[in-house]
Amino acid sequence: MMRKVVILLFAIMFCFAGKSFAQTSEPSLTHLNDLSDEALQMAKNGRYEEAKILLKQFSTEFTNLSLDDKYFTMDELRILTVTHNEALKALTKASVDADEKVDACTTFRLVVDALQSKYQPMWTEMEEPVMASFAEVKQAAISGDHARYNIKLNTFLKEFSIIEPSLKVDIPAEKIQQLDAKIAFIDHYRANILQDRKDTRELETLQANLEELFDEMKEDETDPSLWWVIISTGSIIILTLSYVGWRKYKGQKEERQQKDHVD
Repeated sequence: MMRKVVILLFAIMFCFAGKSFAQTSEPSLTHLNDLSDEALQMAKNGRYEEAKILLKQFSTEFTNLSLDDKYFTMDELRILTVTHNEALKALTKASVDADEKVDACTTFRLVVDALQSKYQPMWTEMEEPVMASFAEVKQAAISGDHARYNIKLNTFLKEFSIIEPSLKVDIPAEKIQQLDAKIAFIDHYRANILQDRKDTRELETLQANLEELFDEMKEDETDPSLWWVIISTGSIIILTLSYVGWRKYKGQKEERQQKDHVD
């Protein structure tokens, strides 16, 4: 009896969890997300014409979605439109090399995912390459190697540019503006960084800002509504088990009393 009750309650818990997940996931957005991923995979495999077809299909379906439902803000529409156009342009131009085509499609893919994902967007997975790239910039600056510093800084700027549009979807505008300003300063005054220790501290500040950016997105990985379902259902299970245990204890006690009475 008790085992059946526990199984039933766990089934109810997963039903509620599934319902909660379904309510927060729009099938149409999921389909658009899949299209952007397929386009990226095609680009990685050098199948650029097929990637272009998928991006055009995305455009058609996205237009219908944005007209029918108020899913996006004006800023989100602008970011999505710009990155989509850039990806399509990169795939179309023969002068654009394979890496640039993939980078443009990756940028678009990350933006679409950021629009759909409420927790742990894909751009957070870029933390390791971005931070590793920036660490090499710092090492070159400390060693005073001008040529290596410029090469590593350009590599970092390229890595960051891939995730920057998706950051603008998830991060408050004022924080992104501050981050962009620091990066622009380091890029513009790159020669001064190696000559002035005061300017070198800008690298330390930027590193701290980048680490904070990624850490903040890790702090809240789970949907609060799902936690509520787990906690509330867990409470029901505990209460039910307590009740079943009490009924069992009461029944055994009554049996002993009847036995004692007969004796």
